[in-house]
Amino acid sequence: MNIDVLLYEGFDELDAVGPFEVFRNAEAAGADFRTRLVGLDDAGLVTASHGMRVEAESVLADPGDLDLLVVPGGGWNDRSEAGAWAEYERGAVSEAVAAHHDAGATVASVCTGGMLLSKAGVFDGRPAVTHASALDDLRDTDADVREERVVDDGDVLSAGGVTSGIDLALHIVEREAGAEVAESVATTMEYTRQHDAYEPGAIAGAE
Repeated sequence: MNIDVLLYEGFDELDAVGPFEVFRNAEAAGADFRTRLVGLDDAGLVTASHGMRVEAESVLADPGDLDLLVVPGGGWNDRSEAGAWAEYERGAVSEAVAAHHDAGATVASVCTGGMLLSKAGVFDGRPAVTHASALDDLRDTDADVREERVVDDGDVLSAGGVTSGIDLALHIVEREAGAEVAESVATTMEYTRQHDAYEPGAIAGAE
């Protein structure tokens, strides 16, 4: 499974690094994952919202070459000049999300990265969540807003604020590599999982 975690100027550190660490630990525990931190236009150093400098090791894969794209948030509520708000206005991240989703990739957001997925149109008519402070903004879109920690609608997933990205990633690990691997990763990270992902498809198909 090829996974790209997308970095952009002003992203929230934990939104990206939390899922990245989960996926890399899952690789070490035997999951068939290949996880990268990537930039949209080029590789190199990116400055996150709290000042951490992170190096994107590569450029985002071409549509059709990726199984999962994870988009962090950051800088939305204060309308920062760098962050999710700026990327929403620029539009390039959302265009990339739409292209990858159209090509068959699963797309996932953490925190206000959900607003970038909403602009891509992948939330239209589908359950989704974002950071609690941006839920009203999400309600102004065509998303079916759910106040859940993690929402799994198959090929479109979303998580609420910051630390929920770890729960999102562990949920994906369990979904794709099994509960044993997910529990192993949670134990390694000394993280207490919250098993409350909202899965409308699973609910509809339950006996």
